[in-house]
Amino acid sequence: KGVEMKVNEVLEAIPKHWFSWDFLITSSSRPVAELGISWWREKGELMIEGLPHQVYRERFMGGAFILSSNGSVLARAEKPSAFRRSFLLDYMGKRYTLQARSAFGRTFILSEDSAEIGSIHPTGLLTRRARAVLPGHLPLFFKVFLIWLTLVLWKREAESTS
Repeated sequence: KGVEMKVNEVLEAIPKHWFSWDFLITSSSRPVAELGISWWREKGELMIEGLPHQVYRERFMGGAFILSSNGSVLARAEKPSAFRRSFLLDYMGKRYTLQARSAFGRTFILSEDSAEIGSIHPTGLLTRRARAVLPGHLPLFFKVFLIWLTLVLWKREAESTS
């Protein structure tokens, strides 16, 4: 009694095609969202449980990443440094950090008040497929936004090495 259970949700991000940066997001093998990352700018369309959402930069070549739906801003993420693989996120008055676990790995950690509360990681060495283990109390649109931000950084890294 008086103990709050911390239940996590596991989401899978599965590339739709071999070279595509479009993904199907599943929860317990059930499709819950689709996301795409634009080829020429860091923006995208998210279809979350049948509802369209947009992700875009606040300014043409910079600024915060914004998640919106029906013209309302739902969440925002800022990169505190161009040289670090991390984001500071604002959602419902709370601050979260999404950052790479290590300098060279692709695993990202979600923290709240410097406590690790979730992760997003590739399911294999040479794959874009990802598994996200995120707090169940966060809404699906915010979890999909976190996955999208992680995939944007993976795409940047893939483009810089090719």
